[in-house]
Amino acid sequence: MIDLLVADLDKEMQEAEVSEKDAQQDYEKMTQDASVKRTADSKSLTEKGNAKATAEENLQAESEKKSGTTKELMATLEYIQSLHGECDWLIQNYAARKEARAGEMESLTQAKAVLSGADFSLVQRRSSRRSAAFLGPKA
Repeated sequence: MIDLLVADLDKEMQEAEVSEKDAQQDYEKMTQDASVKRTADSKSLTEKGNAKATAEENLQAESEKKSGTTKELMATLEYIQSLHGECDWLIQNYAARKEARAGEMESLTQAKAVLSGADFSLVQRRSSRRSAAFLGPKA
């Protein structure tokens, strides 16, 4: 019976040693895998840091470019607004300017005729419209 107990004890000790060796091998493999993973993670972190720095530089450059483009756009819009104002003024005063040009053309034609020898001293020019405006509306 004691031999049986000793045999059981030897068997359990061998099983414990084998189990401990297996556990030690598993631990060493896990430690090695963790080391490889840490190295890969460290490399990945470095690459991502570099990519982030590059992206931030690109963002800064594009932000400056956008700022310049926005200023240029604002200047262009101001110029367009000033042109719009000038065009509105030309459209609003078109009739008066057309009448003034016609009067200038008529005056130049008469001046040319006078220089050629014509006499306009007794001819009445469109003064009825001006005198009517001067005297007020017709009643």
